[in-house]
Amino acid sequence: MSWNKKIILSLIIGLLLSGIALYVTFKNIPLPELVGYLRTVNYWWAIPAVAIAVMTFLIRVVRWRLILNPVTKTGFWSAYHALIIGFMLNCLLPGRVGELARPAIFYKKKGVAFSKVLATVGAERVFDVVVLLLSFAIVLATIEISPTLDLTFGKYHLNKATLEMIGMTTLEVCLGLIACIALVSIRQSRRFIKRIILGLPHLLFFASNTFKEKIREGFCARLAHIIDNVAVGLDLLKSPKRVGLCLGLSVLVWAVAGFSYYVMAFGCPGIELSFLEMYAMMVILCFFISLPSVPGFWGLWEAGGVFGLLIFGVSVKEAAGFTLANHVLQIVPVIVLGLISSIITGVNIVQVAYTGIEEGHREKGARIEIN
Repeated sequence: MSWNKKIILSLIIGLLLSGIALYVTFKNIPLPELVGYLRTVNYWWAIPAVAIAVMTFLIRVVRWRLILNPVTKTGFWSAYHALIIGFMLNCLLPGRVGELARPAIFYKKKGVAFSKVLATVGAERVFDVVVLLLSFAIVLATIEISPTLDLTFGKYHLNKATLEMIGMTTLEVCLGLIACIALVSIRQSRRFIKRIILGLPHLLFFASNTFKEKIREGFCARLAHIIDNVAVGLDLLKSPKRVGLCLGLSVLVWAVAGFSYYVMAFGCPGIELSFLEMYAMMVILCFFISLPSVPGFWGLWEAGGVFGLLIFGVSVKEAAGFTLANHVLQIVPVIVLGLISSIITGVNIVQVAYTGIEEGHREKGARIEIN
């Protein structure tokens, strides 16, 4: 399947999931009540909330430069423009094209190898996932969950015991992920893991050689390639000190992001949560928007936000109103800043998106060697 077809498929799946999420989230909320709530919001609180949200991107730039430094030397603002344009494209285009925009910009502007910059973006995502999983487990273990909590979803119930189990499972997954990262970072163990992955089709003794080769190229080779990219990205840090610094910056990124949500809540009637509770809601929201969705994460963002707020006793109307208002205030500044950066740098965002897709397709199709 070509890369363009994959983006189209991603968009179709995203439309379906986003549509279902929007329907489920807002089906029981009369539109006049939702509009009425949005009119009661004190939007002056949006000013400090947006300013704090913008700070997260500045911290991301510091972290990315640290990872990017062994690949290419670049100034703060050069890295900022590439990063914010990438995030803007994620808000406007399907298939997470923005993740490919950053390496495409450096490839176009500086001739830096696309794959090397892409590896740094992958390393960033590894830090983000580790911090989100670990912090979610810690927050669920720390905050007080009402023993009377009982949210019903058809035949399923979400209560305190279920959330505690989710927290423990998340912690176990996080520790397992850290162990996997450690194994991938060691060359000898990485070679062993890749040999196992690439040898999996041979277990299908009942299948034809053609089918085995399709499995090898379609799944195993790509998984091995992802492992290589993660390893390259982590290898760029060179030392435990750099890894620790990147981990600390990742914690700061998400703490500041959570604080932006917390500040916005001051202007929203009925949203009276502690910082830790708001942070937990944000992490739940992030899990939702990691699924395929339309550009801008519409639908899944609202579903995740409402679901997270319902856990802490916020009414459906207030949860939906806050999540919708916060979504607009979080995403619009990113689009505006990205457009400003594209004008300042002279980057053609359509061309960059296309270059990213084409280079990403070549990268996916690259032959995997065991090393």
